[in-house]
Amino acid sequence: MTQTTSERRTDGRALKHVQVREYVRDLVAGAAPGAAAPSERELVAMFGVARMTVRQALDTLVTEGVLERIPGRGTFVARPQRNRGRISGFTEDLRRRGVLAESQTLLARREQAGPGVARALSLTEGDAVIHWRRLRRGDGTVVCVEDAYLTEILLPGFLQQGMPTSLYADLEARGLRPTWAEDSITADVAGAEEAALLEVEPGSVVLRHSRRAVAGEKVVEVSRSVYRADRFTLWLQICG
Repeated sequence: MTQTTSERRTDGRALKHVQVREYVRDLVAGAAPGAAAPSERELVAMFGVARMTVRQALDTLVTEGVLERIPGRGTFVARPQRNRGRISGFTEDLRRRGVLAESQTLLARREQAGPGVARALSLTEGDAVIHWRRLRRGDGTVVCVEDAYLTEILLPGFLQQGMPTSLYADLEARGLRPTWAEDSITADVAGAEEAALLEVEPGSVVLRHSRRAVAGEKVVEVSRSVYRADRFTLWLQICG
């Protein structure tokens, strides 16, 4: 079992979710793809921890590609993954975790790009952009608020044809699926408006995620998302 310093308590013991995670990792090591992993109920009883702790441990292994969830069936040893470097959006990310993603459009309109958005999208200030704000849920629970800014000239008819279920699926259909992205993640506290949308108290800890996504040489998306820190963990895969 290996843990980083941040995964150990001050008394040297591993955090509970790390203990569960590494137990399951060792248990399934060498198992055939498709073999059943221990259920959440079994792990809760074995370790005497909350179901949320077990879910956090299994979420990590799902994100790492060690396990996979099949809705309605359970959690299993993952089959070899393809397209591990593929950039994913919210909907795809939650689907990999076995969670149903839902979105509620709060705002969708044409705007003039301000200086920050224009610079990020490689536009001139005042150029037309699409501003799409969504409240995003996982299994019915509020997870984040996302503001996406898109270059209007690249997306003819986007606002007129009804908002897509998945932005990245729509971009892919247009031949504009992001091929690389620049992300930044910071910890912060929620303002009053954000707290109301996220259903938390003002001043609660949140994660701020900013992305600049590029398809070929075209910047297609700039987004700013605010996540509830108690209900979502952002996992990054770094390839050498």
